[in-house]
Amino acid sequence: MQEAKRRILESGAGIILEKGFQDAGLAEILKRAGVPKGSFYFYFKNKVDFGLQLIDFFADRLKATSARFYQDENLSPLERLRRLYRWQAESFQRNDFKGGCPIGNLSLEMGDRNPEFRKKLDQVVAELKENLKEMLAQAHKRGEIAESIDIEEAADFIFNSWEGTLMQMKVSKSQAPHQVFDRLVFKKLLTKP
Repeated sequence: MQEAKRRILESGAGIILEKGFQDAGLAEILKRAGVPKGSFYFYFKNKVDFGLQLIDFFADRLKATSARFYQDENLSPLERLRRLYRWQAESFQRNDFKGGCPIGNLSLEMGDRNPEFRKKLDQVVAELKENLKEMLAQAHKRGEIAESIDIEEAADFIFNSWEGTLMQMKVSKSQAPHQVFDRLVFKKLLTKP
């Protein structure tokens, strides 16, 4: 990726996590990126195109973070998942519960406003759930979770529950929702009887 485009995306990502997509102004993004307005239109057709490319940028970052945990062969598949969620919760707390999941935030803000955003966000969520499903399948294969667990439904439920957990952590400014998520997912739902 070219340097100016990367700076625009990184600057935009930070501002959009702070303010949301609708309230993020191009002038502010470009000022933070340190690039002229013409550079923006060289890489992006308009703000919507920028937003769609930003979704890919966020998705790549989320997948790279998840991969660091998913590929840790020193841990069982379930412990990899548990540590990923714990790390995300701790990172969120260190940031004073500001920001959260960029894909979740954009889904709430733009999912019903723009069909292109909705379609792109739906694709990214499906990919993230598929990666989660793969980890659950590994755990299932190793006998870490009960045979009766439907891996696809479990991945869907866990992903959706995590997004709700982040929302509750944001409004309560507390780790308590993560503690409930951790207990119910890893000590109840996924524990073998």
